[in-house]
Amino acid sequence: MKRDNFATRLGLLAAAAGSAVGLGNIWKFPYITGKNGGAAFILVYLVCIVLIGVPVMLSEFALGRKTQANAVGAYKKLEPKKSWYLTGILSVLTAFIILSYYAIIAGWVFSYISKAITGKLTSVAPSALGDYFNGIISQTAQPLFWNFVVLAITAFVVIAGVKDGVEKYSKMLMPILFVLLIILMVRSVTLHGASKGLEFLFKPDFSQLTPASILEAVGHAFYSLSLGMGIIMTYGSYIKKEENLVSLSLQVTVLDTLVALMAGIVIFPAVFAYGLEPNSGPALIFVTLPAVFKSMPFGSFFATLFFALIAIAAITSTISLLEVVVACFTEQFSIERKKATILISIALFIVGIPSTLSFGVWSDVSIFGKSIFDAFDFLTSNIFLPFAGILVCIFVGWIWGSKNAAKEISSYGAFSFKLEKVYSFVVKVLAPVVIGMIFLYFTGIMDKLKSVGTMLPNIVL
Repeated sequence: MKRDNFATRLGLLAAAAGSAVGLGNIWKFPYITGKNGGAAFILVYLVCIVLIGVPVMLSEFALGRKTQANAVGAYKKLEPKKSWYLTGILSVLTAFIILSYYAIIAGWVFSYISKAITGKLTSVAPSALGDYFNGIISQTAQPLFWNFVVLAITAFVVIAGVKDGVEKYSKMLMPILFVLLIILMVRSVTLHGASKGLEFLFKPDFSQLTPASILEAVGHAFYSLSLGMGIIMTYGSYIKKEENLVSLSLQVTVLDTLVALMAGIVIFPAVFAYGLEPNSGPALIFVTLPAVFKSMPFGSFFATLFFALIAIAAITSTISLLEVVVACFTEQFSIERKKATILISIALFIVGIPSTLSFGVWSDVSIFGKSIFDAFDFLTSNIFLPFAGILVCIFVGWIWGSKNAAKEISSYGAFSFKLEKVYSFVVKVLAPVVIGMIFLYFTGIMDKLKSVGTMLPNIVL
């Protein structure tokens, strides 16, 4: 079976950046920034991106391009007699589960677009927006319908293939995303009182930082760049040998970070201008910002643009997540792309039903004290992703070997790779340790270890 590839560097960059740019940038990044004090958190986040994110991204790109195989096949090619392919299976499973609930959030966004266009969203009193949002997500039919719409759009693109689907539509969607961001930024910074939001975003207050903030910055850097879920590895397998992987990784990272910062410039000046709270959590874009748009001239127009922006970001990510699973099934089981995409999309919709209903009729169902949606999110974000990330680093650093990875990164000497020694140290030592700390922190193991540590002196005495 002849493998499809990206036809142009622009298409490759748009697709890779699109995989990284998603709800994590425009939905999650602003609210965790608000929760952790603003500018100081952003500085830590940028350091984490450079120190951990770029080296791990380089490793995944190198694995994919070297083997020209999907996330499972890559390990099978390099270590055919050992069980490292299980790491690939973990990445593909992670992508599948994330997409099953990620599409639900994207569905909420599409629902809000329809309500912004008709003016329903801005007709709701600010005090009632929380109940309005909860009323939407607690329904049965409407969230399932929009979940189906998101998956159908995603499947349509993926069925067309890498060049005619993923690349083509990424090249269309990413420029639109930046245009919408710029329009909304101009509107936000010209609001009366917007300067307080810019100060919050760019004037560091390190007293707001905690050890937990730092670990959250590392975790979000990892999540935001789509690491550990097979996306970068899969896209790497579609990259031509003459591409400069260092340059590509830096460009993807810059674009991803730029979108996150631009989203912050859209959101925080508006929030401060209307005297609302920047640390309102996940409800920031679904409850707080609609209150801003209601108070703003031409509110329905700007609300429509904003949720269209988020929808585009979400779709570029759902495309990449689905491509990971489809690439694995088409290559490992020789299933035709169209058939694989349809079957996987149906499976995603079915698996997503419990998560969708966990906000409504199944809200009383819990798994280890968490709703079904939150349990899936916890499993993938706090266990599967860091675990897969650690295994990728160990495999590249110690099994395949950082020297072999460096050769692939430099296209066997065609491009300069002056930081090879630094890269080797990060992949072999620093990244696994730091990602391991994320795993210990977010699973609660670190707190238990601390409590044991404080108890031991008393026991000894």
